[in-house]
Amino acid sequence: MRLFIRLLLNALAVLIVSQFMPQIEVDGYGVALLVALVLGLINTFIRPILVFFTLPLSFLTLGLFIFVLNAFLFWLTGALVEGFEVDGFLGSLLGSILVSIISWLLNGIWENLRD
Repeated sequence: MRLFIRLLLNALAVLIVSQFMPQIEVDGYGVALLVALVLGLINTFIRPILVFFTLPLSFLTLGLFIFVLNAFLFWLTGALVEGFEVDGFLGSLLGSILVSIISWLLNGIWENLRD
C-alpha cells in the first residue's frame, strides 16, 4: 500500500510540474501514473549503473553532473511514455529538479500525516 501511495504522490508531482512548465506536457492522470511508474523503474534499475559509470565525471564536476544525468533520465521517460512530452534540455533539467522537490515535499507531508 505504501508503494502505491508513493506512486500516486509522484504522479501528482508530475502533474503539478506540468501545470507550471510549458516544456512539459502530460495528457492525463493515467499518463501521469505511467510516468511515475516508468520514472521509478528507470531510477531503480538504470540510474545506479549510469551513476557508477559517470562517477569520474561527477567527481570532477563536484557532483553537478548528477543533475545532467537526472535530466537525461527524465527526458528518456518522456521518450518512452506516449502522452508525456519533454521539450529541450532546460525543460528536462528543470522538470527533473522540480519533480524531485515536489515529490519529496508531498512524501514528507504524507509521512507526517500518517504518524
